[in-house]
Amino acid sequence: MSDKVTANVVLENTRIIFRNFAGLERKFNPAGERNFAVVVEDLELAKRLKKDGWNIKYFPEAEEGDIPNAYMKVKVKFGNNPPKIILVTKRGETRLTEDTIDALDYADIVNVDLIVRPYNWEVNNKIGVTAYVQDMWVVVQEDKFTEKYSDGAYFDEVSEEV
Repeated sequence: MSDKVTANVVLENTRIIFRNFAGLERKFNPAGERNFAVVVEDLELAKRLKKDGWNIKYFPEAEEGDIPNAYMKVKVKFGNNPPKIILVTKRGETRLTEDTIDALDYADIVNVDLIVRPYNWEVNNKIGVTAYVQDMWVVVQEDKFTEKYSDGAYFDEVSEEV
């Protein structure tokens, strides 16, 4: 990496894995660090990002000859410039906050569109780029009962019957 990375990375129709939006302490995660990994299916993009200094990892090949899958750890940090993270359901859109973001840890996510911003770092003569969420739109599949009870229509129906 010769120059600082300034361009955001846009990933549409992607998948996220290793979700820890609550920031729970785990084997490879200090307490309070909210993050996830995004799958980078475009291997040419993954190679360019790695060359530029982004932290791109590869899953071990399942079988010899399989196309490797790349992924990148992405941090979620609320503070002076919080990310815009939108939860999309059949009922509409909800902006998630630091207090509500952990709902994504166990949600049935069907699609993610994501803009990642770079943070260039240098420590002990090593340099790299850390990925942070700038904008993220998360489409969630709701279960039957969420749809049934969420809009309050159930209580309207019950009161009409009485």
